[in-house]
Amino acid sequence: MAQRGIQPDSAKFCCSICLDLLKDPVTIPCGHSYCMSCIKDCWDGEEHKEIYSCPQCRQTFTPRPVLVKSTIIVELLEEMKKMGLQAAPPDLCYAGPGDVACDFCSGRKLKALKSCLVCLASYCEQHLQPHYDSAPFKKHKLVEATMKLQENICSRHDEVMKIFCRTDQRCICYLCSMDEHKGHDTVSAAAERTERQEELRLSRQKIQQRIQDTEKDVKVLQQEVEAISRSADKAVEDSEEIFTELIRLIEKRRSDVKQQIRSQQKEEVSRAEEVQEKLKQEIAELRRKDAELEQLSHTQDHIHFLQNYPSLSRLSESTHSPSINIRPLSYFEDVTAAVSELRDKLQELLSEEWSKISLTVTGVDVLLSQPQPKTRAEFLQYSCHITLDPNTAHTLLSLSEENRKATRMAKEQSYPSHPDRFTDWRQVLSRESLTGRCYWEVEWKRGVYIVVSYQDISRTGSGAECGFGCNDKSWALICYIMNRYFRHNNIKTEIPLPVSSRVGVYLDHRVGILSFYSVSETMTLLHRVQTTFTQPLHAGFWLDFNLFALFSVQHAKLNLSSEMTGYN
Repeated sequence: MAQRGIQPDSAKFCCSICLDLLKDPVTIPCGHSYCMSCIKDCWDGEEHKEIYSCPQCRQTFTPRPVLVKSTIIVELLEEMKKMGLQAAPPDLCYAGPGDVACDFCSGRKLKALKSCLVCLASYCEQHLQPHYDSAPFKKHKLVEATMKLQENICSRHDEVMKIFCRTDQRCICYLCSMDEHKGHDTVSAAAERTERQEELRLSRQKIQQRIQDTEKDVKVLQQEVEAISRSADKAVEDSEEIFTELIRLIEKRRSDVKQQIRSQQKEEVSRAEEVQEKLKQEIAELRRKDAELEQLSHTQDHIHFLQNYPSLSRLSESTHSPSINIRPLSYFEDVTAAVSELRDKLQELLSEEWSKISLTVTGVDVLLSQPQPKTRAEFLQYSCHITLDPNTAHTLLSLSEENRKATRMAKEQSYPSHPDRFTDWRQVLSRESLTGRCYWEVEWKRGVYIVVSYQDISRTGSGAECGFGCNDKSWALICYIMNRYFRHNNIKTEIPLPVSSRVGVYLDHRVGILSFYSVSETMTLLHRVQTTFTQPLHAGFWLDFNLFALFSVQHAKLNLSSEMTGYN
């Protein structure tokens, strides 16, 4: 009975399935014990199997073991209940994968609640109690259970690191401070923490202030978004009303023209039919008189002939001219010409006014636009990576160096057929589409066409619709040693300035700015375009027969050469 003072570990008498004190305990052949109902339910789920296993050690049994209540364990449990032993508290559950295990539990370890930074050990609730009850332990630093306690141990001396070396900005142990860190500016880790804690507090104040300022900006932007939406909805509504009114006006004019034409048609047809009817009556009268004259001509009675001829031969005056004066067969064609002229004028007016409307729309800028770059360093902030698209390259162009170099060849290359390939113009486009702000540079010798173009530029044929700069889908800077000009929609603009061997291209797609610069010690503007880009753009190049060019785009990593390989 003297053993009653010893409190047994209740966890040893818990079922590992329900984690409660054993009820109707049974012991299976491997030696592990379970509640009768728990192990029965576990094995009932394996009825489709012929082999049964222990949930803890996984030992297998064939056939299914017969479950017999363990009388010894029942007696022990009854004895322990008299001693007031209850089931293990919920916090003393077993440690599972990812949990921190108690370092002092024997056998199956329980989940740790706290870790001690002095002891460098983790404790479950039962083994943690001395840290609460014993005076020496009360000074220890307890933290939430962690697996990173070994980070506090010096890997070289296997000592707790309690010192911070400000010289090397690292935690060290006291042996380190006497060895390789001797003479360094060192303080206790606690002192450094206190100082850093103040820095942390100030940093948090700054962060929180920035959060507040940013939240204000977010609120302002949200209000702007709502205002933009309201304004846009109102503009769409008003525009729809105005265009509907214009359409209604055009529809009315169309109806008026149609009605006027039909009215004039009816009047002219009526006049013509009236004259036609009178002419028919005159024809009938003339035919009657002709018949009488014919009959008179056959009479044998001379006296009858002479007496009737004068009256029959007299003809009444015709009410119409010998021939009807009819206008040339144009009729209402002049009306069609007048309407066509109106259409052309409207198209021209709409084209002019549309540009103004489009610029007005794109001019809506809620956020203040960033200033345009001026120095080369500022331009290079927007440098982009560009590669050439082999599916667009003319067959006399050979691409190499990861599609960053193009060489003018004498013989056609064996490219596969592709709808994007230029068939007649020796041109190539970039694979990447360009939007936002982009910048790239091109080194050249003797001559080159430096181009940006829409993706939907025509590819088949030798017409202007395919050539860079010859249509409204592409913009080209043409650089020869003695001749320099810009071309868009087949309109040439001479460039009087000399061009260095390096040309920079800057695109601000949203604002609609395309600029070409001569790059040397300074950035010299060669030509600038201000327009409205309606599609993403692609970089492009055109290589003529007699061009020799080598391009090196800084930061964009693009090289293009028109070496005339194979020519004498």
